[in-house]
Amino acid sequence: MADIAGGPFNRGQEVWVVQSDGSRRAAEYVGEADMSAWFGGAPMAIVVFPDDHSGAEVEMDRVLPRD
Repeated sequence: MADIAGGPFNRGQEVWVVQSDGSRRAAEYVGEADMSAWFGGAPMAIVVFPDDHSGAEVEMDRVLPRD
């Protein structure tokens, strides 16, 4: 996981993750996943879902700031 200053989100920031059906699920941003830098592909984010305390690695373009 890369913790890059000046990234799109801050560690601990509340975000929405857009699901495959278009709905949004509340999450907390943990950091950027650095696997895409090694193997190519879309930039990835690591998030934690507070409703069931699970974590996931999702494409960064599916993560939106929560106001």
